[in-house]
Amino acid sequence: MTDEAAFDRRMLEQLVCPVTRAPLTWDAERQELVSRAAHLAYPVRDGIPVMLVSEAREID
Repeated sequence: MTDEAAFDRRMLEQLVCPVTRAPLTWDAERQELVSRAAHLAYPVRDGIPVMLVSEAREID
C-alpha cells in the first residue's frame, strides 16, 4: 500500500493547522498536508498525518 493510497482525504474535513486553525490542502506529490496560512507543510507517514510543528517543513 502506498502512502497516497493509505491517506484518507476525508480527514481533510476534520484536520486543521495546529498553529492557525486554518484549513489544510493535500499535496499528493510530496505526501504533505499544507497550511498556506502558516507557511508550513506537515508530512504524512504511513497514512498518518504528523501534525507537529517541529516536524513541519517551511514553505514559501
